[in-house]
Amino acid sequence: MDASIEQSDLDRLSDKDKGELRQFMTNEQQRTRIQSQTHALTDICWKKCVPGAVKNNALDSGEQSCLANCVDRFLDVNFTTMKHLANMRNQ
Repeated sequence: MDASIEQSDLDRLSDKDKGELRQFMTNEQQRTRIQSQTHALTDICWKKCVPGAVKNNALDSGEQSCLANCVDRFLDVNFTTMKHLANMRNQ
């Protein structure tokens, strides 16, 4: 099945439909960015906190704690960065 969109198809859309399509595309791009960041975070924290093979199909308490702290610090940095950027925009 060909999922490509021709310009002639877009030209036939109403202004409302074009707006909805733009919003859908924006939402999908944002979802893709979030998924990409999540995968990157998982990879970074896993490499940092789980140095070897997982034994008994479970992480030990140190690994669990390290992963939780890694994720918390990542989120802290992201929130701080977003807040700083918002403040810069408002100046």
